[in-house]
Amino acid sequence: MQKRFDRPVSIFVGLGFPRDIDTLLDAFHVLTEWTGSRGADHAQASASCREALAGRIEMSQAREDFETFARNHDILASEALALTAARHARERQPVG
Repeated sequence: MQKRFDRPVSIFVGLGFPRDIDTLLDAFHVLTEWTGSRGADHAQASASCREALAGRIEMSQAREDFETFARNHDILASEALALTAARHARERQPVG
């Protein structure tokens, strides 16, 4: 049985396509396959996923750490969309 998050974490993957990560195993795969920088947030999220898979910590902690990782690497879809919309609005404002 898949260990599902209480709500998915939406991230951008590949060429900027959104993907909902709704299971612990999906989050762990994203972290394992990550080719970008692997700092402390990556290590924390990976460790949390391993611990949650083993039942040693709560799923909510693993989800929170994965979301922090996604936010820090600008792949968290909800925040990236909001930033893009704000940037677009600024660019469309009349000058003067």
